[in-house]
Amino acid sequence: MEATIINGSWKGHLGRGLAPRELQFLLWIAQGFTSKEIAREAGIEAGTVKKRLTNAMFKLGVTKRTALVAEAMKRQIITPVCFVLAALIAMHSMISDDSLRRDRRAPERRMAQVRMVRRAERVELTA
Repeated sequence: MEATIINGSWKGHLGRGLAPRELQFLLWIAQGFTSKEIAREAGIEAGTVKKRLTNAMFKLGVTKRTALVAEAMKRQIITPVCFVLAALIAMHSMISDDSLRRDRRAPERRMAQVRMVRRAERVELTA
């Protein structure tokens, strides 16, 4: 069984080229954290975070943080947990059970109701 790290809405897979701490910081980067925010969460210096991320970028052959996240996803080192949710929704949509389906009303209909309410308010104000 492969070891994984789950951080927020991201899952990281160990044993695919990155050290555990590098992978943990990469998951935080994928969530949009800055080095200072990661350092605060991990209880370490921001320079240490930058050094770990630089090592991870070197290992994956990229020079920018966005490229680091993209390359890690391409190599399946990290995956968003929401893929599981999307798969469940897709499987549910294949089931033809219309009892759980909820249709929205047409926007024109709602706008007409709002206009009628406003006209009624105007009549009350002028009367």
